[in-house]
Amino acid sequence: MPLKIMAVDDDPQVLRLLQELMGSSGFVVSAFTDSREAAARVGKEKFDAVLVDAKMPHLDGFELVRRIRASPSNSLVPVVMLTGYDNVDTMRKGFNAGITFFLGKPITPKKLRSLLKGLVGPALRERRRYARLPLKTKVSCSSGSKHFHSESLNISQGGMLLERSGGLGPPDLVRLEFSLPAAAGIVGPHAQVLRIDETDKMAVVFAEVESDDMRKIQSYVFEVVTL
Repeated sequence: MPLKIMAVDDDPQVLRLLQELMGSSGFVVSAFTDSREAAARVGKEKFDAVLVDAKMPHLDGFELVRRIRASPSNSLVPVVMLTGYDNVDTMRKGFNAGITFFLGKPITPKKLRSLLKGLVGPALRERRRYARLPLKTKVSCSSGSKHFHSESLNISQGGMLLERSGGLGPPDLVRLEFSLPAAAGIVGPHAQVLRIDETDKMAVVFAEVESDDMRKIQSYVFEVVTL
């Protein structure tokens, strides 16, 4: 499955160039000229990596990156900033916002190919973190005074999908307890509710996981998932 990339730049010519060059390398590029639309999309859709222009109307690249880092699904994706400003202050500001790489303008095929070599590894690791594996297991849920039982539908390194919400909703925190096939003991991560769908299914992202519990989750997911 090709890597899914978000590209945000108010210059349509730059976006066309990115789509052409990255598309020919096997990437699927979702392009946005309006940074506000891009900010809304990162809250609803998972990407493997994001490219953002530094200077844009409405939300500049730095503010957009801060919103990406605050989104539950895309907080850890590699982010590339496209900029013609290569001074130290710009780079410092970018790294503080959460930039992973910089790509200087004007963009050329050579520059982009070099970037992609460094981008693919982190993007694949991020995809693997969110790869979802079917899992049917009873889950005990606790949030404040609320205690209920649900059942999982799938699991990833980053979270779970449960059959019922027990009245919880975003951004509630919940303690989960469940068992995994071939893993000894109970796994007990803390999680945050990401969304509730129309059938009351609850998606959660793990917010705090003990190292031994994370090892069990990774072992279960990575032994089955091959990307």
